[in-house]
Amino acid sequence: MPKFSANLTFLFNELPFMERFAAAAQAGFKAVEYMAPYPYPAADLQAALKANGLVQALFNLPAGDSDRGERGMACIPGREAEFKAGVAQAINYAHALDCRRVNCLAGKLPLGISREAATATMVGNLKYAAAELKREGIMLVTEPINSFDIPGYFVNRTSEALAILDAVGSDNLFIQYDVYHAQRMEGELGATLTNSMSRIGHIQIADNPGRHEPGSGEINYAWVLKHIDALGYDGWVGCEYKPKTTTVEGLGWMTPFR
Repeated sequence: MPKFSANLTFLFNELPFMERFAAAAQAGFKAVEYMAPYPYPAADLQAALKANGLVQALFNLPAGDSDRGERGMACIPGREAEFKAGVAQAINYAHALDCRRVNCLAGKLPLGISREAATATMVGNLKYAAAELKREGIMLVTEPINSFDIPGYFVNRTSEALAILDAVGSDNLFIQYDVYHAQRMEGELGATLTNSMSRIGHIQIADNPGRHEPGSGEINYAWVLKHIDALGYDGWVGCEYKPKTTTVEGLGWMTPFR
């Protein structure tokens, strides 16, 4: 049976962020994740987790200035010092929140930078981050994201992520496999999950089209989630979707999996 984590960046948006922890617990979630803890004091987040009996499943490394459209910096030459500072910041938060997984966003390929140069930069950054995080007992994952939602994003397909993992050569670097992004870019979900499961460190879900809750679109989640179980995945499955109405009204899809 899958273990679901509520992504508080996407779910319970009817509430202020710090109130979403209690709402997630009341809805039956045992874990939460979100893009970035950094706008909030670690002590406040820690207290919210403890008060509601929640596990912090995942958050992202610092990903640059989202207001300027940045979606990570791992592939961007010249940002290495900023990337390393972000790794240190993430480690501090991970320890405070007892979080054992951190996701690295590649970022968008800058104009005038070759794919070769961006790949070399990302590989170097991931080697550094994977080693630093391993020393602290924290897994590093990196996520392919579809090019429709984020045009210009550097890593779009599972095969591209696997090639980067091979180049890094760390036993502490895995893929964050988002079923929604994979469906948009490549399909073949069952085969890709089967072939890649040993290198997947975290899974996220949403349906397509619209990135709404499972059951709202074309993906056969009854089969996909059963398949993930059959492959032996026992980690958290992050619910990173946009509810079509309200979060609570849209949670009926979870009933068969509880």
